[in-house]
Amino acid sequence: MTFSQSAKTEMMRTKPEKHCCMLSELSALTQCVASLGIMSGGRYRVTYHVENGDLAKRIFGLLLMRLGITASMDYRYDPALGGRQVCELTVSGADARRLLTALNVIRSMDGQDVFKGVPRAAAGRKCCSQAFIRGVFLGSGSIQDPANGYRMEFCLSSKERAETLRRVMEKSGISPLITERRGQYVVYVRRGDDVVALLAAMGAHKALMDMENIRIRRGAMGQVNRALNCDSANMSRQMNTGRGQADSIKEYSLRCGLSALDDTLYELARVRMQNPDVSLEQLGQMLEPPASKSAVNYRMRRLMKIIGSSGGKNDQL
Repeated sequence: MTFSQSAKTEMMRTKPEKHCCMLSELSALTQCVASLGIMSGGRYRVTYHVENGDLAKRIFGLLLMRLGITASMDYRYDPALGGRQVCELTVSGADARRLLTALNVIRSMDGQDVFKGVPRAAAGRKCCSQAFIRGVFLGSGSIQDPANGYRMEFCLSSKERAETLRRVMEKSGISPLITERRGQYVVYVRRGDDVVALLAAMGAHKALMDMENIRIRRGAMGQVNRALNCDSANMSRQMNTGRGQADSIKEYSLRCGLSALDDTLYELARVRMQNPDVSLEQLGQMLEPPASKSAVNYRMRRLMKIIGSSGGKNDQL
């Protein structure tokens, strides 16, 4: 099961308690997975097309608990979806009119039905906004595995519906982006904090904790990688410096010899030529007698100054 599927399964187990929140979630689900049909005599039919059986049961329960509507349920195989089984929940007749009126899709004016288009978001309250966002996510949302990055998106069929979701999300303090993709409008967030805030708002607390654990591990691994990169750079710089010193000493030895150097510099020059890749601290432990890092650094500067003044390379630390 993917991270997105796991989060949806958790959300579908969340029990909406308030009637206003039930209507908000039902409104969102109607936008995402329902189709409207007009039959003879001006009768309506609303059909929910759902691949996930648990989501079909949730819609069935919302219709029954909030509006007292018992939808008919049927299963079929859809060739357009690779032969996968699809559940269809159908509400028709007077129940369909009552549903569409409750969602503010239609309104009776002077005896005529006026279509309002986008169902009511019912986002006046914070709890209703959260229920609406959850409904859109269950119907058309997805979330990237946090181990691979942070992104949550909602695919909607019209710009008007995308703008409705954007406004609802902004009331929750989240500023999503909208883009068009293959004829659909995608509302998305790509900041880790925004994804966490949305999971909390939709009631996916386990998914939120799983994501936070992944974020902590990613942060720790990032620190380790930065430290390793820093150590690698320091080691590379140290080796380049040591090899440059050894090359300068060899060139000086061929031109002038090392006999004119005092004992401490002679010993340092000899050991450095034999060990071009070691650090100053390690170099000090190889001397007789051993010397501290600061003492080796001081002697090396003296040696490089002598070599530089003689016309050779001057590879000082």
